[in-house]
This record gives sequence, structure tokens and C-alpha cells, in this order.
Amino acid sequence: MKTRYTALALAGSLVVLAGCSTTNATGGDSAAVQSQLEDAQARAQQSAAEAERLRTELSSARTAGTSAADLLPPNAEPGHCYARVLIPAQYESGSETVLASAASQRIEIIPARYDYVDETVMVEEESTRLEIIPATYKTVSERVMVEPEKTVIREVPAQYEEVAETILVKPAYTMWKKGRGPIERLDSSTGEIMCLVEVPAEYKTVTKRVVKAPARTVEEVIPAKYETISRKVVDTPASTREIPVPARYETVKVRKLVSEASSKAVDIPAQYRTVPTRKLVRDSRLEWREILCETNTTRGVVSRLQSALNTKGYDAGAVDGILGNQTLAAVKKYQLDNNMASGQLTIKVLDDLGVSL
Repeated sequence: MKTRYTALALAGSLVVLAGCSTTNATGGDSAAVQSQLEDAQARAQQSAAEAERLRTELSSARTAGTSAADLLPPNAEPGHCYARVLIPAQYESGSETVLASAASQRIEIIPARYDYVDETVMVEEESTRLEIIPATYKTVSERVMVEPEKTVIREVPAQYEEVAETILVKPAYTMWKKGRGPIERLDSSTGEIMCLVEVPAEYKTVTKRVVKAPARTVEEVIPAKYETISRKVVDTPASTREIPVPARYETVKVRKLVSEASSKAVDIPAQYRTVPTRKLVRDSRLEWREILCETNTTRGVVSRLQSALNTKGYDAGAVDGILGNQTLAAVKKYQLDNNMASGQLTIKVLDDLGVSL
């Protein structure tokens, strides 16, 4: 029973040493409170697991005769926090010559050898060709009727002549005229002498145009018209004749086989290459390291840590002085990238980032 209480006491001490305690959020927003709660839960789970492991080690130590003091950090100082962290394995780099390809053989093909010789070959067979003899022509004269004989009706106009004709202009008439005589008047009581005079008719000679012969029609025969023309006619029709064409030969270069193709085996030596090697010098292990905990940290330290991580390219989130999951994830990635002890936020990480407490 005493052993059980001793293990629980050691586990409780480890919880304090690891800085796993919850903090009260006052005045923070809901996101900050949630982050702190998750952080506290994670630390509580880690502390519980570490306590269980310590109980197991303590039990083993009792069996082996080891004291409980051997399971605590050596040379611990007051006001500091410690935790067992995972120290990564250590490797030694080297090189090794390995076989890249084994010795073998390859088949080398020796191509056939050819030579060129002159040879007379027929390039065009004997044949015949047709020669066209064109037609010959001659010019002949020929009298052709260009207009046939025809009968036309021609009008003969009327003939006129001029004749003189006397025409009555004014017929004869009688009129009274004063008479004259030896005694024209005896006294004033007698009248004048009046004579009845006959005035002869008046005539006028006029010229007029009269028909001598009336108009008529006559039929007139117009003889046919002929012309002499020249035209080209075939004298000798076109024809063909066969002309023999002799065969044609040329001297050409002919490729003749001189030696057949063959093959031979060629030895290929083995090839080696040098490859880098990593030799395990020391296995990964758990060791006590000073860590950042509630006892030795402030919001200012966390803010400086977040700023340093962001500067190095590790996304620690907003610089708010809260050690949340995003900041812890950035710390873990930084530790793994730099082959540092992981599992807790060690003081070595702060020193490496230049963050002062």
C-alpha cells in the first residue's frame, strides 16, 4: 500500500514539474478559452500517461532494487520545470561502394558489306510510236448563186401636161351711162341724156396641169445574182504511220553483297557506384530536459516564441501570448526539422530561437 502511495506522489510531482496545470481565462474571447481548454486537456492526458509510465518504471525499479530518486531529474534546481523528452536517434553519415550493374555481355551486330559495280541495264523496252501525217488542203473556185431570180411589181407614175384655158371672169351686162350729143339740153326743165350701153364679158386665160396618162403598175423580172468564191478543201486526208523505237540502255551503279551480316559477343564489365549511408550510433531515448512550464513562463515569453517561429517560417498563428495547439504544432515541427528533442517545449528550443525568459 505504501508503494502505491509513493508512486502516486511521484506522479503528482511529475505533473507539477512538467507544468501541466490549467489556467483560468478571464476576459478572453470564446476561441481563446477553447484553445486553452484543449491545451490543458492535452497536457493532462500527457501527464496521466507519464504518471502511468513512471508507476511502471517505479515498480520495475523496486523489483531491481532501484530507488525512487533515480527516476527524478538529476541536479534539478528550484523554480525550474523538467520533463522526460524523446531524444532522436543519432546517425553517422558515410559512403559505400555498391554494385550498380553486374558484368554482362552484349551482342554486337556486324552489318553486311556491300560494294557498287557498273552494270548495263535496259531502262526502256523496244517499242513503236505513231507518227501523224497531217492532211493537205487546196483552194478551189466555185460560182454560187447569192440571190435567186425574182419578179417585182414596179409602179409607173401618172403623166401630166399643162394646157391653157380661157375662163369667164365676168359675164357681159348692160348699164346706163350719160349720153353726150350736139344738143344735150335745151333748158333746165329737160332731163339728161341717158344711153343703155352693153358691157362685154371678161375672160382670163389660165394654165392648168391635167393627167396625160394615169398611174399604172408593171411586172419586172430581176435575174439571179451569182458570185465566184474560193474555199479550202482536203486534197489528201490525214494518216498515221508506225515508226519503230529501239530499246534504251543505261550504265548504273548496282549494290552487290560482299560479305554477309554477322554478330559477336562483347563483354561488359561490372559497374559500381558510391552511395551515401547512415549508420546508427545511438538509439532514440528519453532524457530529462528543462522545459517551459507555468512556473517559468509569461505571455511575453510565449509572444516572443510565436514571433520567432513565424520569422523562421513556422506558422505559430497570431502573436497573442497564448500557448495554443497551433503554436505547439509549430514547435514540434521546428524540433523535428532540426533533430531536437521533442515531446515538450524545451528551454533548448527557446535558446535556439533566441527567445529569452
